[in-house]
Amino acid sequence: MKVIEADVLVIGAGIAGVSAALRLARDKARRIVVITREADPLEGATRHAQGGIATVGPDDSPDLLVEDILRAGAGLSLKKTAELVASEGPELVRELLVQEAKVPFERTADGKLDFTREGGHSRARILYVGDQTGAAIAQALHALLERFPNVELVTRATAVDLITFPHHALDPLTVYDPITCHGAYVLDQRSGEVHRYIAGATVLATGGLGRIYRYTTNPPGARGDGLAMAHRAGARVINAEYVQFHPTTLAVPEGENFLISEAVRGEGGKLLTPDGRRFMKEYAPDWGDLAPRDVVARAIHREMTLHGYPHVLLDVSEVKNFPERFPTIYAHCRKLGIDVPAQPIPVVPAAHYFCGGIWTDEWGRTTIRNLYAVGEVACTGLHGANRLASTSLLEGLVFGDRAGRCIAEESPKPIRSGQVPPWEPAPDGAPADPALIHRDWRSIQYTMWYYVGLSRDAHRLSRAIRDLRHLWEDIVDFYRRARLDDALLGLRNGVQAALIVAEAAWHNRKSRGVHFREDAEPPTG
Repeated sequence: MKVIEADVLVIGAGIAGVSAALRLARDKARRIVVITREADPLEGATRHAQGGIATVGPDDSPDLLVEDILRAGAGLSLKKTAELVASEGPELVRELLVQEAKVPFERTADGKLDFTREGGHSRARILYVGDQTGAAIAQALHALLERFPNVELVTRATAVDLITFPHHALDPLTVYDPITCHGAYVLDQRSGEVHRYIAGATVLATGGLGRIYRYTTNPPGARGDGLAMAHRAGARVINAEYVQFHPTTLAVPEGENFLISEAVRGEGGKLLTPDGRRFMKEYAPDWGDLAPRDVVARAIHREMTLHGYPHVLLDVSEVKNFPERFPTIYAHCRKLGIDVPAQPIPVVPAAHYFCGGIWTDEWGRTTIRNLYAVGEVACTGLHGANRLASTSLLEGLVFGDRAGRCIAEESPKPIRSGQVPPWEPAPDGAPADPALIHRDWRSIQYTMWYYVGLSRDAHRLSRAIRDLRHLWEDIVDFYRRARLDDALLGLRNGVQAALIVAEAAWHNRKSRGVHFREDAEPPTG
């Protein structure tokens, strides 16, 4: 079992993790190691972001962006965070993404950047690359990262647990010190060995947890890995009840909840019931089809529940140049026999974005020393109770960069490897049974979907917590006896992430944003 030493360990290779690595890599004397559990480092939530990245448009201002963020956040967004992102974000987009990484954002006929509008935005301020914005950003940033020889990118490497003192310390006197992170134990998926990655600073950029739900837009790696690891280590977690559901995912069996970007409604798509009735004005008179996501998702859910609809429809017949503007969505729908744009797209809501997460300050610092969290795994206060469309990429960019600047300033040094014990594998552990892992995942996903989904109450949440606790005990026992692999680690993290969300939802008895309680306490005051 190897020991890998670095100045900084970045766990995750999406926009947030790579932004942090890029900022740190400017100092050629600093060694940065970026790990990802994926075989393809471009795979992840950033790659699957279709719509775009918010910035400040031509008839826009940072103040207007802040207003829209706060409005969408349903009174729980932190104003100082929104102001920080609105002031620093546009400059980072211009300097890093447009000028340095050369992301090929769409342009107008006269060569200027083109901006589109999405739900909840009062202005057209979204930069995009067709309907594959995230993929274009990921490719450009990774190409930029490859220019730095002091950055090592390790694929098929799954973080098992954070190395923290005093928990993993050989010296018993560290019990008197604050909890401090010194890297992570990491599984090499190829060899099955767990190595020690020792680092002065560790950045968690592991993404979200949508896969704990039966229906989700998230990629397979969105299992709550970073959240679960940080929680086990003692980091503060907040706002975990706020899980945003995307209103429009493809509602056909072969579609696997393929995301239909919110930009489709931003450019003229209309929501209809299966019998052709437009319904969003009934739920959001001022916004209609461009209402914030939580409003649209609950409206669709209510229409389906009241009338027994299996889905609703998204009419795209009035979207200008639909095949050229949304080529991936167009091709996917046509492949499945949906004759877009002439034929409407059947859609349903699905779990999409985790608004809560590991508490951080304005520099990405967590409550554990030398541990940073950026991107969807973190809760900076920006999204509050409901994320505004296309602000997640912007947040990842800004806070990845800020975490990098903070680490560069503080320059924490790695400890000696001899101070950290090697990983102790289970004695004679048998391989994990894939059938058992699959069955347990299905139990988690259905429990979360039916009891901790778009609509919640005390009875359902109590049932979810009870079932998840029993399942957690079985999975932890399974984990301790079996040989480690990526699937087993994901299951262990997934059930813990599900419990965190369910318990937070049970404790919060008031409806706000994406947390909707049917038995909500009435407002006070």
